[in-house]
Amino acid sequence: MPTFDRGKRQFFFLLAAIAAGVFIINIALIGGVDLPKLDSWHHDNGNFEEHAAVNDAHPIASLMKDADAAFNAYEESRSLTFRETVVKYRRRYGRHPPPGFRDWYKFAKDRNVHNIDDFSQIMDDLRPFWGMVPAEIRSLAAHMSENEPRGISGLHIRDKKIWKLTNQNWRVETMATMVEKFVEFLPDMDIAMNRLDQPRVVVPWDDMQKLLTAEQETRRVYPDAAAEWTQNMTGFLNENDTAPVITNPEWYSKPGEQYMLIAKEACPPDSHARNAASKTGSAEALYKEPQGGFVTNFNLSSDLCTIGPEVQGKHGFLFAPSTIVASKRLLPVFGECKVNVNSDILFPANMYYNNDDRYAYDPTYDYDWPDKHDTMIWRGVTSGGTNTADNWKNMHRQRLVLISNGTVMANKEVQILSEDPAKQGTYQGFEHFIPGQFALNHTDVGFTEAFACVPNCNFYDGVWTYKNMTTLSQQFESKFVVDVDGHSFSGRWHAFLESKSLGIKSTIFREWHDSRLFAWRHFVPLDNRYDEIYSILTYFIGIGKQGAKNQPYVPRHDFEGRKLARQGREWAKKVLRSEDTEIYMFRLLIEYARIIDDNRDRIGYSGDGSELDKYDATHPFSPANGGHA
Repeated sequence: MPTFDRGKRQFFFLLAAIAAGVFIINIALIGGVDLPKLDSWHHDNGNFEEHAAVNDAHPIASLMKDADAAFNAYEESRSLTFRETVVKYRRRYGRHPPPGFRDWYKFAKDRNVHNIDDFSQIMDDLRPFWGMVPAEIRSLAAHMSENEPRGISGLHIRDKKIWKLTNQNWRVETMATMVEKFVEFLPDMDIAMNRLDQPRVVVPWDDMQKLLTAEQETRRVYPDAAAEWTQNMTGFLNENDTAPVITNPEWYSKPGEQYMLIAKEACPPDSHARNAASKTGSAEALYKEPQGGFVTNFNLSSDLCTIGPEVQGKHGFLFAPSTIVASKRLLPVFGECKVNVNSDILFPANMYYNNDDRYAYDPTYDYDWPDKHDTMIWRGVTSGGTNTADNWKNMHRQRLVLISNGTVMANKEVQILSEDPAKQGTYQGFEHFIPGQFALNHTDVGFTEAFACVPNCNFYDGVWTYKNMTTLSQQFESKFVVDVDGHSFSGRWHAFLESKSLGIKSTIFREWHDSRLFAWRHFVPLDNRYDEIYSILTYFIGIGKQGAKNQPYVPRHDFEGRKLARQGREWAKKVLRSEDTEIYMFRLLIEYARIIDDNRDRIGYSGDGSELDKYDATHPFSPANGGHA
């Protein structure tokens, strides 16, 4: 057998190491993987290693896998032609698409819409209005903005132009800017827009079921439908209109009242919110994973009929709302957000479209993942409800700050999942984790100032050490950005998703984009009680030393965190653009226009879609290109 002297042997091993390194780099580059810095694979104390070769059975791994499967099914179901879109519309909604659908389709495709079918939120919001008389809807929409203290603004379209705005403010002005992009395709209409932070309409359960039954009975696909809007209808805002004016929206004001007392009336009779015999555990089983308490159904985690009794004393909007001006009557009110029991008509929030510097994405400090800190950051003011000396500890923002504070948590125990020392890759509950030091090292959460207090904020003296205000971009120096509600929805969410950081989201509010965002693929969902927050953070960051007795150990999952952050960012660039808000608003307004049309049963696009075959064949999103530009 030939032998090597020491120098040759060392040279051989050096060449082998270089070749192996080049091979790994090339594989990573071909696969589109970001190469981390060497020190990013270990925690500061060097005790953490990635589980690259371990069959990891952590619940989050399963949740990510399930989310990927759901997302892939969503992607595979997309219509790629006008014909497919029309067929799917009729099959799903039981009627023809509305007049103007072809113009909307071209508008959407020319702006590279990703999923031409994903507008079910619009249809759900408008369904109950089929149970109302169109003239009644028109009259309410025309006149609700006349009473300024009631918080409704009006946008009025005549002759394919925005005629005027009533009860004007920045919100309706921003809406007008959006509508200007496609107003030439719209018929006359009046739009009533909520200018308050909180949602407005809560229709009792029995009343809503009657309206939905009426909608179901109107579903027809008429062979002779007319693809034109009805002309010369009455009931619009017009000084010369002699039609009866229906002006009573039946508003009532309940400032400071527990919102669940109002909300539960819109829940099913056998729901947890209305059935005192319902158990908390059974409610949690509907939306939480039993081992670590991770959210499995983000939709149900914000369903007040499911979780309302558990969070009604832990969210400022639910137990200490600053303003409640609501109605039990179904009203055509356009709103930026709502909770699941509301019947407001969702539209893309003006804050996102307005491109406000405080909320718009800025890449200045949005470093690559390996260069970010292993911290979770949040900044804000003490908003979210009316703060008092007696209730502040239960407000949702205040609870986040308290539970993330290392000093506060120095002697408190929480449960996390720890790796089983007897079987690598499996996990068990560890109920006595004291997170104080972990929080000091890995959270940067705090208030910048006190706000919304009664009679004043003096009771906070000595409670908080206020932190310096940071821009959104500066927050992206951290790997994890947590987003929670204020008085209503958070305007930061789009910027968080666009960043290279990983968004963690807790909310009770619904927005227009919810159906196109997948929890555990594009962001990490967080229960409104925050009880699993340390299980989430220790999973991604890691903690402890493997093999240490009576101490928790969670291997670091940095790759998984970076993967979720990248997927969220790439997705936001496809489906949360300004163009996507315009596409959504255009579709919403032609669907709304049919709801208020006297001949709504007999109008719509009744063709087979063949007239756009040539358009689809030459469009960058044609089937010939796999549906992608």
